[in-house]
Amino acid sequence: MSKGRIAFQGELGANSHEACTTLYPGWEPVPHGTFEDAFEAVKSGDCGLGMIPVENSTAGRVADVHHLLPSSGLKIIGEHFKPIHFQLMAQKGVTLEELTTVTSMPIALHQCRKTVKALGLEGRAAGDTAGAARIVAEGADRTVAALAPALAAEIYGLDILARDVEDEHHNTTRFLIMTAETNPPAPAFTAPCITSVVFRVRNIPAALYKAMGGFATNGVNVSKLESYMEDGAWSATFFYAEVDGRPEDRNLARAFEELQFFSEKFEILGVYPADPFRS
Repeated sequence: MSKGRIAFQGELGANSHEACTTLYPGWEPVPHGTFEDAFEAVKSGDCGLGMIPVENSTAGRVADVHHLLPSSGLKIIGEHFKPIHFQLMAQKGVTLEELTTVTSMPIALHQCRKTVKALGLEGRAAGDTAGAARIVAEGADRTVAALAPALAAEIYGLDILARDVEDEHHNTTRFLIMTAETNPPAPAFTAPCITSVVFRVRNIPAALYKAMGGFATNGVNVSKLESYMEDGAWSATFFYAEVDGRPEDRNLARAFEELQFFSEKFEILGVYPADPFRS
Protein backbone atom coordinates (compact mmCIF):
# COMPACT_ATOMS: atom_id res chain seq x y z
CA MET A 1 0.00 0.00 0.00
CA SER A 2 1.37 3.40 -0.97
CA LYS A 3 2.07 5.95 1.75
CA GLY A 4 -0.68 8.46 2.47
CA ARG A 5 -2.76 9.95 5.25
CA ILE A 6 -4.14 8.09 8.26
CA ALA A 7 -6.95 9.46 10.42
CA PHE A 8 -7.20 9.22 14.21
CA GLN A 9 -9.29 10.78 16.95
CA GLY A 10 -7.50 13.14 19.32
CA GLU A 11 -4.70 15.68 19.15
CA LEU A 12 -1.16 15.28 17.92
CA GLY A 13 0.78 13.34 20.52
CA ALA A 14 -2.11 11.10 21.58
CA ASN A 15 -1.79 7.33 21.96
CA SER A 16 -3.65 6.94 18.67
CA HIS A 17 -1.02 9.16 17.02
CA GLU A 18 1.73 6.92 18.41
CA ALA A 19 -0.09 3.85 17.07
CA CYS A 20 -0.22 5.45 13.62
CA THR A 21 3.51 6.16 13.54
CA THR A 22 4.35 2.68 14.84
CA LEU A 23 2.37 0.77 12.23
CA TYR A 24 2.60 3.21 9.33
CA PRO A 25 5.88 5.14 9.53
CA GLY A 26 6.06 7.67 6.75
CA TRP A 27 2.31 8.15 6.63
CA GLU A 28 0.88 11.51 7.68
CA PRO A 29 -1.20 11.15 10.88
CA VAL A 30 -4.26 13.41 10.67
CA PRO A 31 -5.98 14.35 13.97
CA HIS A 32 -9.76 14.69 14.28
CA GLY A 33 -11.90 16.02 17.12
CA THR A 34 -14.40 13.16 17.16
CA PHE A 35 -14.60 9.53 16.11
CA GLU A 36 -17.35 10.49 13.67
CA ASP A 37 -14.97 12.92 11.97
CA ALA A 38 -12.21 10.30 11.78
CA PHE A 39 -14.57 7.74 10.21
CA GLU A 40 -15.86 10.33 7.74
CA ALA A 41 -12.31 11.30 6.73
CA VAL A 42 -11.69 7.69 5.67
CA LYS A 43 -15.11 7.27 4.08
CA SER A 44 -14.71 10.46 2.02
CA GLY A 45 -11.23 9.51 0.82
CA ASP A 46 -9.50 12.40 2.59
CA CYS A 47 -7.50 9.75 4.48
CA GLY A 48 -6.58 6.31 3.19
CA LEU A 49 -6.82 4.59 6.57
CA GLY A 50 -8.20 5.10 10.06
CA MET A 51 -6.58 4.06 13.37
CA ILE A 52 -9.48 3.51 15.77
CA PRO A 53 -9.25 2.35 19.44
CA VAL A 54 -11.99 -0.13 20.33
CA GLU A 55 -11.13 -1.43 23.80
CA ASN A 56 -8.72 -1.09 26.70
CA SER A 57 -7.65 -3.85 29.08
CA THR A 58 -8.34 -1.62 32.09
CA ALA A 59 -11.23 0.63 31.00
CA GLY A 60 -13.14 -1.75 28.72
CA ARG A 61 -14.65 -0.98 25.33
CA VAL A 62 -14.76 2.45 23.69
CA ALA A 63 -18.52 2.93 23.62
CA ASP A 64 -18.69 5.57 20.88
CA VAL A 65 -16.72 3.42 18.46
CA HIS A 66 -18.84 0.31 18.98
CA HIS A 67 -21.94 2.24 17.99
CA LEU A 68 -20.26 3.70 14.90
CA LEU A 69 -18.41 0.63 13.68
CA PRO A 70 -21.30 -1.49 12.31
CA SER A 71 -22.78 1.39 10.29
CA SER A 72 -19.54 3.08 9.21
CA GLY A 73 -19.41 1.54 5.75
CA LEU A 74 -15.71 0.83 6.33
CA LYS A 75 -13.81 -2.46 6.38
CA ILE A 76 -11.33 -3.71 8.98
CA ILE A 77 -7.93 -4.68 7.56
CA GLY A 78 -5.87 -5.04 10.73
CA GLU A 79 -5.60 -4.84 14.49
CA HIS A 80 -2.89 -3.49 16.78
CA PHE A 81 -2.43 -4.01 20.53
CA LYS A 82 -0.56 -1.05 22.03
CA PRO A 83 0.83 -1.06 25.59
CA ILE A 84 -0.24 2.24 27.16
CA HIS A 85 2.34 4.24 29.12
CA PHE A 86 1.81 7.64 30.70
CA GLN A 87 4.60 10.15 31.29
CA LEU A 88 4.44 12.97 33.82
CA MET A 89 5.53 16.08 31.91
CA ALA A 90 5.84 19.79 32.64
CA GLN A 91 7.35 22.96 31.24
CA LYS A 92 11.10 23.17 30.66
CA GLY A 93 13.10 23.46 33.86
CA VAL A 94 10.22 22.64 36.23
CA THR A 95 10.99 20.22 39.07
CA LEU A 96 8.72 17.71 40.79
CA GLU A 97 8.80 19.83 43.96
CA GLU A 98 7.17 22.76 42.13
CA LEU A 99 4.13 20.79 41.02
CA THR A 100 0.72 21.07 42.71
CA THR A 101 -1.64 19.94 39.93
CA VAL A 102 -1.69 17.34 37.17
CA THR A 103 -4.10 17.42 34.24
CA SER A 104 -5.19 14.71 31.79
CA MET A 105 -8.29 12.88 30.64
CA PRO A 106 -10.14 11.27 33.57
CA ILE A 107 -9.24 7.70 32.60
CA ALA A 108 -5.52 8.60 32.56
CA LEU A 109 -5.76 10.24 35.98
CA HIS A 110 -7.50 7.12 37.26
CA GLN A 111 -4.88 4.79 35.79
CA CYS A 112 -2.06 6.81 37.41
CA ARG A 113 -3.75 7.50 40.74
CA LYS A 114 -0.97 5.92 42.85
CA THR A 115 1.66 8.28 41.42
CA VAL A 116 -0.68 11.27 41.65
CA LYS A 117 -1.38 10.47 45.31
CA ALA A 118 2.27 9.81 46.15
CA LEU A 119 3.29 13.20 44.76
CA GLY A 120 0.43 14.94 46.53
CA LEU A 121 -0.97 16.37 43.33
CA GLU A 122 -4.51 17.52 42.62
CA GLY A 123 -6.01 15.95 39.51
CA ARG A 124 -7.66 18.18 36.92
CA ALA A 125 -9.73 16.62 34.14
CA ALA A 126 -9.00 17.39 30.48
CA GLY A 127 -10.61 16.13 27.31
CA ASP A 128 -7.53 14.43 25.87
CA THR A 129 -4.07 13.36 27.07
CA ALA A 130 -2.21 15.12 24.27
CA GLY A 131 -4.51 18.12 24.62
CA ALA A 132 -3.56 18.34 28.29
CA ALA A 133 0.12 18.42 27.30
CA ARG A 134 -0.54 21.20 24.79
CA ILE A 135 -2.41 23.24 27.41
CA VAL A 136 0.49 22.89 29.88
CA ALA A 137 2.96 23.94 27.18
CA GLU A 138 0.89 26.98 26.18
CA GLY A 139 0.15 28.07 29.76
CA ALA A 140 2.17 30.16 32.17
CA ASP A 141 1.57 28.11 35.32
CA ARG A 142 4.72 26.15 36.22
CA THR A 143 2.89 24.23 38.98
CA VAL A 144 0.77 22.24 36.50
CA ALA A 145 1.93 19.00 34.85
CA ALA A 146 0.27 16.68 32.35
CA LEU A 147 -0.07 12.92 32.00
CA ALA A 148 0.39 12.02 28.34
CA PRO A 149 2.33 9.78 25.93
CA ALA A 150 6.02 10.48 25.41
CA LEU A 151 5.32 11.72 21.88
CA ALA A 152 3.33 14.63 23.34
CA ALA A 153 6.35 15.83 25.31
CA GLU A 154 8.41 15.77 22.12
CA ILE A 155 5.79 17.66 20.10
CA TYR A 156 4.99 20.34 22.69
CA GLY A 157 8.48 20.82 24.11
CA LEU A 158 7.90 19.55 27.63
CA ASP A 159 10.26 17.84 30.07
CA ILE A 160 9.38 14.34 31.27
CA LEU A 161 9.76 14.31 35.05
CA ALA A 162 8.65 10.70 35.66
CA ARG A 163 8.28 7.87 33.15
CA ASP A 164 5.71 5.07 32.87
CA VAL A 165 3.72 6.19 35.91
CA GLU A 166 0.64 4.05 35.18
CA ASP A 167 -0.46 1.80 38.05
CA GLU A 168 -0.90 -1.27 35.84
CA HIS A 169 1.95 -1.85 33.41
CA HIS A 170 -0.06 -4.43 31.45
CA ASN A 171 -2.49 -1.67 30.44
CA THR A 172 -3.14 -2.20 26.71
CA THR A 173 -5.38 -0.64 24.07
CA ARG A 174 -6.56 -2.52 20.99
CA PHE A 175 -6.87 -0.58 17.75
CA LEU A 176 -8.58 -1.50 14.48
CA ILE A 177 -7.25 -0.29 11.14
CA MET A 178 -10.07 0.76 8.82
CA THR A 179 -10.30 1.34 5.06
CA ALA A 180 -13.00 2.54 2.68
CA GLU A 181 -12.09 -0.16 0.14
CA THR A 182 -15.06 -2.41 -0.50
CA ASN A 183 -12.91 -5.48 -1.19
CA PRO A 184 -9.49 -4.96 0.44
CA PRO A 185 -6.76 -7.52 -0.34
CA ALA A 186 -6.98 -10.75 1.66
CA PRO A 187 -4.34 -11.34 4.37
CA ALA A 188 -1.42 -13.65 3.67
CA PHE A 189 -2.64 -17.24 3.64
CA THR A 190 -0.17 -18.32 6.33
CA ALA A 191 -1.28 -15.71 8.86
CA PRO A 192 -3.73 -16.61 11.68
CA CYS A 193 -6.77 -14.44 11.05
CA ILE A 194 -9.74 -12.85 12.76
CA THR A 195 -13.08 -12.31 11.01
CA SER A 196 -15.44 -9.58 12.27
CA VAL A 197 -19.15 -9.74 11.47
CA VAL A 198 -22.39 -7.96 12.35
CA PHE A 199 -25.75 -9.73 12.34
CA ARG A 200 -29.35 -9.39 13.47
CA VAL A 201 -31.13 -12.57 14.51
CA ARG A 202 -34.62 -13.49 13.37
CA ASN A 203 -37.48 -12.80 15.79
CA ILE A 204 -37.99 -16.38 16.90
CA PRO A 205 -37.54 -18.09 20.29
CA ALA A 206 -33.91 -18.91 21.17
CA ALA A 207 -32.71 -17.34 17.91
CA LEU A 208 -29.31 -16.33 19.28
CA TYR A 209 -28.74 -19.75 20.84
CA LYS A 210 -29.56 -21.43 17.54
CA ALA A 211 -27.54 -18.92 15.48
CA MET A 212 -24.41 -19.42 17.57
CA GLY A 213 -24.73 -23.19 17.85
CA GLY A 214 -22.85 -23.73 14.59
CA PHE A 215 -19.66 -22.30 16.08
CA ALA A 216 -19.71 -24.88 18.87
CA THR A 217 -20.50 -27.84 16.64
CA ASN A 218 -17.82 -26.82 14.13
CA GLY A 219 -15.15 -26.07 16.72
CA VAL A 220 -14.82 -22.35 15.91
CA ASN A 221 -13.66 -20.01 18.67
CA VAL A 222 -15.75 -16.86 19.19
CA SER A 223 -13.48 -14.31 20.87
CA LYS A 224 -16.05 -11.50 21.10
CA LEU A 225 -19.85 -11.21 21.01
CA GLU A 226 -21.58 -7.94 21.87
CA SER A 227 -25.17 -6.74 21.51
CA TYR A 228 -26.32 -3.28 20.45
CA MET A 229 -29.42 -1.17 20.21
CA GLU A 230 -30.29 -0.37 16.62
CA ASP A 231 -32.26 2.75 15.63
CA GLY A 232 -33.23 3.33 19.25
CA ALA A 233 -35.10 0.04 19.60
CA TRP A 234 -35.07 -1.45 23.11
CA SER A 235 -34.22 -4.93 21.95
CA ALA A 236 -30.83 -6.66 21.95
CA THR A 237 -31.09 -8.26 18.52
CA PHE A 238 -28.15 -6.58 16.78
CA PHE A 239 -24.74 -8.16 17.37
CA TYR A 240 -21.05 -7.66 16.62
CA ALA A 241 -18.84 -10.76 16.73
CA GLU A 242 -15.19 -11.67 16.20
CA VAL A 243 -14.21 -15.24 15.41
CA ASP A 244 -10.98 -17.07 14.69
CA GLY A 245 -10.33 -18.01 11.07
CA ARG A 246 -11.25 -17.01 7.52
CA PRO A 247 -14.71 -17.24 5.92
CA GLU A 248 -13.40 -19.79 3.39
CA ASP A 249 -12.22 -22.16 6.13
CA ARG A 250 -14.54 -25.20 6.04
CA ASN A 251 -15.50 -25.08 9.72
CA LEU A 252 -16.08 -21.33 9.75
CA ALA A 253 -18.01 -21.46 6.47
CA ARG A 254 -20.37 -24.03 8.00
CA ALA A 255 -20.78 -21.95 11.16
CA PHE A 256 -21.58 -18.85 9.10
CA GLU A 257 -24.11 -20.82 7.05
CA GLU A 258 -25.97 -21.76 10.22
CA LEU A 259 -25.68 -18.22 11.59
CA GLN A 260 -27.19 -16.75 8.43
CA PHE A 261 -30.09 -19.22 8.49
CA PHE A 262 -31.23 -17.77 11.83
CA SER A 263 -30.38 -14.15 10.96
CA GLU A 264 -32.19 -11.37 9.10
CA LYS A 265 -28.97 -9.49 8.46
CA PHE A 266 -25.37 -10.69 8.14
CA GLU A 267 -22.31 -8.74 7.01
CA ILE A 268 -18.58 -9.39 7.18
CA LEU A 269 -16.80 -6.23 8.36
CA GLY A 270 -13.28 -7.53 7.86
CA VAL A 271 -10.84 -10.42 7.64
CA TYR A 272 -7.44 -9.47 9.05
CA PRO A 273 -4.26 -10.94 10.55
CA ALA A 274 -4.37 -11.60 14.28
CA ASP A 275 -1.88 -9.38 16.13
CA PRO A 276 0.96 -11.56 17.57
CA PHE A 277 0.19 -9.87 20.91
CA ARG A 278 -2.77 -12.26 21.24
CA SER A 279 -0.41 -15.19 21.81
